[in-house]
Amino acid sequence: MRTIITIALLFFSFGSHQIFAQANWKTHKAGHVFDIDIPEYMSRTIGLNSASAIEYKSTVKDVYGFVIFDTKEELAVADMKYFSITEFYEDFMKDFLKDEEVKNISKPTSLKKGDNQIMECDVTFLDKESKVEIYYLVGIVETKKSYYKVLSWVAADKKATFKADFQKILYSIKD
Repeated sequence: MRTIITIALLFFSFGSHQIFAQANWKTHKAGHVFDIDIPEYMSRTIGLNSASAIEYKSTVKDVYGFVIFDTKEELAVADMKYFSITEFYEDFMKDFLKDEEVKNISKPTSLKKGDNQIMECDVTFLDKESKVEIYYLVGIVETKKSYYKVLSWVAADKKATFKADFQKILYSIKD
């Protein structure tokens, strides 16, 4: 009797999995982790851009920035296939500050750091509210897995002081 109960329990324990399974299962990874170096005078923050993965600032030095990423896998699912970093850069820049009347965008420069392709440009525009000219270093980083938009900014008269730090932030992206 005890053997019959044991066999029945084993059947219902292991056999019911096959009876009720509706499909095969596949494991998917979710989330995205990347590394970025930020100067110690800046700290993480929130509220600069709702789509950003990380935001950083120094209110004392009045400098700000954030990073937005798009994984190539997610872009492919959305039927958005970019064949080069230049194509991704141009698609982003066509809408960047499009409503600003007075803006200057430098010709982009390209470089390779390790396995990463990088494009960057300088952008300045006059902020109508504050009546201050703002400088952006706009950078795109292409890794094997993703595209990153790295935007750092400061008042244009402080460009010479902070551009090198903005570039170090941009060049530090790793995934």
